[in-house]
Amino acid sequence: MRTGLTVNGVPVGADVEPRVLLVDLLRDVLGLTGTKVGCDTGQCGTCVVHVNGVSAKSCAILAVQADGAEVTTIEGLNGPGELSPLQKAMTEVHGTQCGFCTPGMVLSLTELLRRTPRPTESEIRTWLTGNLCRCTGYHSVVRAVLKAAAEVDEQARSGLEVSQ
Repeated sequence: MRTGLTVNGVPVGADVEPRVLLVDLLRDVLGLTGTKVGCDTGQCGTCVVHVNGVSAKSCAILAVQADGAEVTTIEGLNGPGELSPLQKAMTEVHGTQCGFCTPGMVLSLTELLRRTPRPTESEIRTWLTGNLCRCTGYHSVVRAVLKAAAEVDEQARSGLEVSQ
């Protein structure tokens, strides 16, 4: 079947079998290997991407179901060589270890920050329930989200003060 979607701002088309998962299209056909395959059952969150701006587990979506959708992977989250405030904070507070789960977590938590610019620790931990990490224990990940939210808030307030 022919499917067409926009991935990281670039229109792409591919002929795929109806049973091909979105994660497989991204990794095997498009070469976007930042999206990981961890469990193939939608439990671990390593395959999280944004589909039309919403976090989605790409191992639980058929590629043909994404026809016409706008998909963002970790590779398309920022410009080349750029890190988001969350990615910077993850590195600064050691929110990653092996890094396998990191792309899915970053995409999921990016949506949280878009929905809730100043989340509480409890809100962050609740949001993280769909992402399994075997290395970090989540504490540093939570600190990274709080740090990123505070920095974005500070930048926004600084921008308002300058423009007034």
